[in-house]
Amino acid sequence: MKANVIESVEPKLLPGDFAIWIFIFAELLVFGIFFLIYAVVRAQNVDLFNQYQDTLNREIGAINTLLLITASFFVVKAVHAIREGDSASCANWLYASLGAGTGFLILKSTEFYAKFSAGISMDTNTFYFFYISLTLFHYLHVILGMIILVAVLIKTKRGKYAKQEHTGVETGASYWHMVDLVWIILFPLVYIIR
Repeated sequence: MKANVIESVEPKLLPGDFAIWIFIFAELLVFGIFFLIYAVVRAQNVDLFNQYQDTLNREIGAINTLLLITASFFVVKAVHAIREGDSASCANWLYASLGAGTGFLILKSTEFYAKFSAGISMDTNTFYFFYISLTLFHYLHVILGMIILVAVLIKTKRGKYAKQEHTGVETGASYWHMVDLVWIILFPLVYIIR
């Protein structure tokens, strides 16, 4: 009679591939420096920042926050599904996440269009320099995050991930959560805090 051997699996410190975490930490450092500079410049121009902050559409910003949080929830569900070996559900959750991300991009594009159509640019004033540069930089990260999720989705649909090997799904999810985290800081910093 053979004794049942329970394999001990060493838990990973971070989900996904370690290389993505180096990239994520570098990105967070860049955003952190940008946020710090924003805070210092804002402290020196409080009236200007308060005045032009009132021209931003907080409702769209709040909806975008909900869209990104929802997209992150869907990504968590996708990771959970693939850990359970359910690649079909994983793919469906990734589709849902991409849908929420697309909603964010559409709403943010309408914001940019409204500002640019009104003749507002990064040269308009210090507030708009930071508003446009910070939100556009984040917007590009959302696009990159969606490209990563599409790549993960394609590999999921092709059966490349399973219960035993799903590092790629965790890697894509980790990057997406970084994009979400940055917006959760950026939205109140630029749109709300006075």
